[in-house]
Amino acid sequence: MAYSGKFVPINKKKYKGDYTKIVYRSTWENAAFKWLDNNPDIKYWNSEEVIIPYICATDRKRHRYFVDLYFENTKGKKFIIEIKPNKETKPPKKGARRTKKFIRESMTYAKNQSKWAAATEFALDNGCEFYVWDEFVLKSLGIKIM
Repeated sequence: MAYSGKFVPINKKKYKGDYTKIVYRSTWENAAFKWLDNNPDIKYWNSEEVIIPYICATDRKRHRYFVDLYFENTKGKKFIIEIKPNKETKPPKKGARRTKKFIRESMTYAKNQSKWAAATEFALDNGCEFYVWDEFVLKSLGIKIM
């Protein structure tokens, strides 16, 4: 099974943006896209169409964060969503030595924290809610992950 590829929605009118350019970067994103596309409680959605500027803690430079999902439900609530494995939502465990793996995971965690702080602020300023969906949240929503 491919971990990335093009997603073709069944309900093209529900996609807010260019539906011919939807790319999933994991099987979890692909499953979430299908769920959004087929869910009657979702008014519209998009992927990587919302861009949030942020300053990264690792290099103190300005970057652009392309949000995994943005959607509005039929009740008018708006959401921005990042999809990540649960292990990437927590600080890495430090071993007896500072390995390259620990340093890499620490940098990724710091970068994600910078993105998510900017996303939280963006959500507050734009009347929406920001969440990180991991495999446990996907499962609780009934999204079947392969």
